[in-house]
Amino acid sequence: MASSAAATASGEPPAILFFRRPGAPFNAALRQRFRVLDFLASGEPLPVFLAAAAAAAPDPPRAAVVMGGGAARVDAAFLDALPSLRCLVSTAAGVDHIDLAECARRGVVVANSGTVYSADVADHAVGLLIDVLRCVSAAERFVRRGLWPLQGDFPLGSKLAGRRVGIIGLGNIGSLIAKRLEAFGCIIHYNSRRQKGSVSYKYFPNVHDLASESDVLVVACALNKETQHIVNKDVLEALGKEGIIINISRGANIDEGELVRALNEGRIAGAGLDVFENEPAVPAELLSMNNVVLTPHSAVFTLESRSDLCDQMIGNLEAFLSGKPLLTPVLP
Repeated sequence: MASSAAATASGEPPAILFFRRPGAPFNAALRQRFRVLDFLASGEPLPVFLAAAAAAAPDPPRAAVVMGGGAARVDAAFLDALPSLRCLVSTAAGVDHIDLAECARRGVVVANSGTVYSADVADHAVGLLIDVLRCVSAAERFVRRGLWPLQGDFPLGSKLAGRRVGIIGLGNIGSLIAKRLEAFGCIIHYNSRRQKGSVSYKYFPNVHDLASESDVLVVACALNKETQHIVNKDVLEALGKEGIIINISRGANIDEGELVRALNEGRIAGAGLDVFENEPAVPAELLSMNNVVLTPHSAVFTLESRSDLCDQMIGNLEAFLSGKPLLTPVLP
């Protein structure tokens, strides 16, 4: 499909900076419409790559695609190195990898993934919780290792219905998780920046009190200075020995060291984790725990969401280059 974005003064397709792990559908779709300057494919150090992009004549790039937790953080130094940049399109919902205040000061517009991933992440969160409670992955390993005929019945898991689930962050994803778990017969509580008048769930102004009244904590909030390690030792203690924690947000929302200690010492019952503080590194202690379910930051990824994200990413870029409003603006 031909690009609807305006061509540059030189008649070439507009240049786009690309900071994302290689993915054939993304690359092919972008290259049909834009001149892609791919940081990871270049093999260059970031300062060298940015300097070359800034010197590109006659039309240095005005837009960039970046991913959360990826190869580059967009901060003042990044923006200084590329003064032509006026648009950032993040392929994540979270924008903790972008200095929004600095972008606003410089007039750089920012778009994110919007709600493309929301349903898939909510499904994954529920799947992790069911897996932890019913020991699905642990039971599967038990069968594969040939232990069933040797050791007899696998230990019983626990039911989901009736659980008090505390959700940290009742935004789009948190709300979808709540609706799904409500259908399973769970009792929903929540903590958020402010109380939501549109829901009947019990609101807790602080996470410690939410944990003390919950059997399960689901972390679904954005990562920022206020929410880094929002789940700490005190919150884990409040959750208690029968408590389970699910994290589909960002690894640094939880104090990972304290979580490992709480699991090792039996101070909480289990965890389902899709994200980690120092990805792709995962604490070695978690790997041998049967009461912990681990996935590789994959809650957002389905074939359908990947296709939708690609379309939305291109739509945001073409909207910016055509002087139209972004489809999923974070900073207008």
